[in-house]
This record gives sequence, structure tokens and C-alpha cells, in this order.
Amino acid sequence: MEKLSLMGSGPRVVTDRLVLRAPKLSDWDQWTTLREQSRDFLVPWEPLWGLDALSKGSYRMRLRRYAKDVKEDMGQAFFLFHRDNGELVGGITLGNIRRGVAQTGTLGYWTGQRHARKGYMYEALCGLLPVLFSEFGLRRIEAACLPSNIPSYRLLEKVGFSKEGLAREYLCINGVWHDHLLYAILDKDPIAPRQE
Repeated sequence: MEKLSLMGSGPRVVTDRLVLRAPKLSDWDQWTTLREQSRDFLVPWEPLWGLDALSKGSYRMRLRRYAKDVKEDMGQAFFLFHRDNGELVGGITLGNIRRGVAQTGTLGYWTGQRHARKGYMYEALCGLLPVLFSEFGLRRIEAACLPSNIPSYRLLEKVGFSKEGLAREYLCINGVWHDHLLYAILDKDPIAPRQE
């Protein structure tokens, strides 16, 4: 399979209300503002935030890690922006790509609190998944969420992911090892239509 595009020149996905594209350094102001405003909303579902988690230096390191993942064909990050005003809504990260006999990657996603439960992530995933299957050559995409994160697992099920089981102490979230529900969608599975 071909390697993923270099950072900043990756696929651009346009849906009815959103534009998905690779993060840029110029996105830092919007990113740090939205993440800070959404801190209490996001912290229960994410790895432990460091003291400098929202600093420009930390953001630069994040972009370097994304670029390294792209260069090594290990992943691709996307930011979600409103089509009409360019406002940042959230992000999706494709990571842990395994080629060869697997052709599999893992999705992670987040939405700013003020944009939650408006169907943006549903729309973004419905628009992005066909690109991940066709342009990235994946045949299976996985996702995991805490059993208590009801909106997250309902989103995955609505999009077309199937629950495959429970992984004990799967990820360290906010400093504590937690069990996670495991989900996956195959390239031959139907993806829900974008309209809700």
C-alpha cells in the first residue's frame, strides 16, 4: 500500500457542514481555546492532561508526532471545521495502522463541549470512513470507548461499527487504567447515511 500523505497535504474531506483536514500550526489558537473551554467535558475520557497540555510548545510536539506518524505510515490526524465560518469543532485521529495481513487502523475522536450532540462527529465519521477505506487502503477500522461513555458508543453503533467485546484495563484514561468496549467496522460493512 502507498504511504499516507505528508502532514498538511493529506486528504481533505468535505461534508454538508464540515471540512476535515490535517492540523496546522496556525490552528493552535482555536485548538487551545476550544480544549480549555471543554476541559471538564473532555478530561474524563482522555489520557491524563499534562500541566502544559495546551501550550504552544506542546501543540508543536503534537504536530511533530502527527507528521512522524504520517511519514511512517502509522496514522493521520484531522481537525473538523465548520464550513461556513471556519470554527474548530473537534478532531479525529487515525493511528496504530497495521499493514500487511491486517490493513487496520484505530480511530480516536473528540468534540468541543459547545459542539457536542449536534451530529457533527456522526457527519464527520460518515464522511471520513469511505476515504480511510479507499484512499488509505484499510479494510478494518477499530475504535474503543469507556463503557460509561454512552454518547460515544451510541455514536459508533449509529455510524455502523459493531461491538466486538470488552478489553480489560485497555487504556489509561485520566491517570487510571480502564476497561473499554471494543468496536470495529469493515470496508464491506454499510456506513450510515450522513443525514440524521
